[in-house]
This record gives sequence, C-alpha cells and structure tokens, in this order.
Amino acid sequence: MDSTHSQSHHLLLGVTGGIAAYKSAELIRLLIKQGHTVQVVMTEAATHFITPTTLQALSGNPVFVDSWDARIANGMPHIELSRPADAILIAPASADFIAKLAHGFANDLLSTLCLARECPLMIAPAMNRQMWENSSTQRNIEQLIQDRITILGPGSGEQACGEVGQGRMLEPDMLLEGVQTHFTPKLLAGKKILITAGATMEMLDPVRGITNISSGKMGFALARVAMQMGAEVTLIHGHATAQRPQVSHTTFAGTANDMYKSVMQHIATQDVFIGVAAVADYSPLVSAEQKIKKSEDTLTIQLKRNKDILADVASLPNPPYCVGFAAETEHVLEHARQKRQDKKIPLIVANQANLALGNDNNSVTIIDTNGEYPLDTADKNTIAVKILTHLKHQLN
Repeated sequence: MDSTHSQSHHLLLGVTGGIAAYKSAELIRLLIKQGHTVQVVMTEAATHFITPTTLQALSGNPVFVDSWDARIANGMPHIELSRPADAILIAPASADFIAKLAHGFANDLLSTLCLARECPLMIAPAMNRQMWENSSTQRNIEQLIQDRITILGPGSGEQACGEVGQGRMLEPDMLLEGVQTHFTPKLLAGKKILITAGATMEMLDPVRGITNISSGKMGFALARVAMQMGAEVTLIHGHATAQRPQVSHTTFAGTANDMYKSVMQHIATQDVFIGVAAVADYSPLVSAEQKIKKSEDTLTIQLKRNKDILADVASLPNPPYCVGFAAETEHVLEHARQKRQDKKIPLIVANQANLALGNDNNSVTIIDTNGEYPLDTADKNTIAVKILTHLKHQLN
C-alpha cells in the first residue's frame, strides 16, 4: 500500500449520544479496512443508542466509557488513551458535546481526554435542524474553528425526527475521506486541477446512444486524492457508475461536445489538465428527433469525428500541464507513446483497457519526457496517489 495515503494511523473514535451512533459501526469497519487501528471511547448517553459490545467486536479493542475504569492500571484513562492517538474523531458529535468542547468542560472520560490531548481533533456534528441552527450551537462551532478543531459536515437531508435540513451526520464513507484528507501531505496545495471522468453518450435518437465503457472510478479517484492533497479540483464528468467524490466544482457533461465546451470554459485558470474521461471519438451526423423504429434488417448510421479535447487543450497558447490516459487493447505502450507524441503532451498514463475498465484495481505505466515508470497493480486510489505524486515532481 502507498505510504503517503494508506499508512496506518491510530485513531481514537469518540461516540456521543445521538441516533447517528449506528453509523459509527460502519465507520469503524471502513477505517480498519484502510489499515487504521481504532480505539473507541463512548459517552454514557451513546450506550443508549449502540452497545459497547458491538463497537468492541468491530474495532477489536476494549471500549471505554467510565473515567474510573479499573482496566487502566494508573487510573488515568484520559492520558493513557489519548497519548497513542494520531487523531481523535468524535462521530457523532452531539450539540451537548460540542458545547462542552467549546467551553472546556471535562466531566466525563471523552470530554476529559479531548482536553488532555496532544493530537488533532475532528468532529462530525449530528443533531436536529433547529439544534444545529440555534445561535448558541453556531457560536460554539465558531469557537471550535478558532481553536483549530476540524469540523466535518454536517450534511443536509432527512433527519430521524422526520424533518429535512442541515444537521445530519455525514455518511461513513465521507467521514473516511475527511480522515484520509487530514493525513494526506498537501503536495498540491495552491494548484488548480481540471479532471474529466466517466463516459460520454452520443445520442442516435432520444432513447439510444453510442458510448464507451467507463465506470468513472479512475477519474473519480484522481479527483478525490487531488482534493486530499490540497488542490482546487474542477471535475467534469460524463456517465459513471462509481460514487462521485466531493470536490471544489462539479459539472455533468453527457456528450463529447458538452464536455469539450465545458472544458474550454474552465481551462484558462487551470494549472493542470487530466483527461481521464472515455470521450467518444465519433458521434452521429444526425440525431433523430423521435425514436428510430425497427423496420429494415440493417441500419446505416453516418458518424462524424468529434473534436479532440486533450489535443486542443495542449495546443492552447498558454496550456496547463496536460496528462492523458491511453486505454489500449493491444501494443499498449507502443500506442501510448505514439498518442503522447501526436497530442504533444508531457505525460500519459497507459493501461490495458480490458483489465482497467470497471475494475477496482488498475495496472498502469506512466510515460513522460524522462522515461517510463510501470506501477504495480493496486486499487485505483493507490494508483491515483502515485500518479499525482509523480505529477507533483514534474510540476517542480
């Protein structure tokens, strides 16, 4: 696993009293899957929503609730538990616990160890809409931001009380992203990066189209990791099945022409352009207004060539640093080398189409002006870290 990203850290997860405590179970599972170790500390109120036994089974570590827990030999669990932690994450963080943090209260184990900590603290607020909007909660959040405590969320949506609005805890996968962002070196801070991802669909009629196979996973992984590395990321994506990451700016572009226009609209301010999208090379000369009815045994469709986004970006008077992707079915490196020269771009990433498309893993070779760098097969997040770390050195 890549050391910059999947390095294992020891997290202390604080769980406070709120219905969102059930999501903490999934969060622990995701953190452990990423190689982190998790120590859970609960407030007494949290035990009314989810049991310590459940969180102990998932984390593989004893769960602590009481400041006077006899399992800690020196009687100082607030010191013993906080010292080994690389970070503390409170998820869910109730309105009451946020108030305690803002005013330095230390009347239970979790609040005491937050006060006695030497490591960074992150919180994921979770409460009813009115509680979140209440001026006292907002004052407390302002105070925590001043105290350099990282606030993850809250999200907006349907709440347990049946109301809809701001205040619900972020989903576990988004909290994991927040944790990964915290631990990722900010190699791309200050850089603006535009990434295309997913597939375009060229419409034959209102219900049918020509497309490329693409899940969007590789492009989305690059966008996610670039954000975690501190870049400002603009993501222009076509059709995709993968979960879209949270980035600075997102635009949907369904056709090659839409994607071309959208890229050209944003490109002037960008430092880097990464073209990962599977853009159709051809589109129908005419797109029928109504559904084409089945009649003849054969149907002839005339196609016209689409504009080449990557080549046109690379040939701008003052182009950003351009990164292309070559998904080939044969002579992979040969075709990728040729594509890099034809499009006059500094860097291209070559991969075997049938191995990469739709899969969680990828095996790629980075080709730039200095040489070729094959990367071991790994998950697309790890591949993204390696590509962007390589890119950082090239930008220098």
